Amino acid sequence: MRLQKQAYQSEAAIYQDFNIPPLTETLAMLQVEQRHSLVLAAWAEGELVGAVRGEMKEDSCLIGRLLVAPSRQNQGIGKALMKAIEAAHPQARRFELFTGTLSLKNLALYQALGYQPFRQEMLGQITFIYLEKRASQPGQPG
Repeated sequence: MRLQKQAYQSEAAIYQDFNIPPLTETLAMLQVEQRHSLVLAAWAEGELVGAVRGEMKEDSCLIGRLLVAPSRQNQGIGKALMKAIEAAHPQARRFELFTGTLSLKNLALYQALGYQPFRQEMLGQITFIYLEKRASQPGQPG
């Protein structure tokens, strides 16, 4: 929880909203989430430096809460976590995630990994952009 709260401070600052769900989520809420999601963690030198969640809904893997310690960002950890969560869901036909439209670093990462926008939704004062990636089929480039 401590890492999540640290990692999402920059997102909260972008939107001038420090009540975003990653900052208000409690340990009890996280424990409930973990019952139906796979949570992967990245460690370096005995320290938790990143995490991501993935949950299957029908044929889609819904990816959420990608986070990397602020001091470890831009070192490939987020990219590695994204690839790992995709690999951990070989049954998924597609992957879906969302981020705010002002989160340019997030959008650049997701698009570099092959995610394409497919809809936007306004929640409160924040406009979220939903992105998807079709899973590679055997014999096709991914």
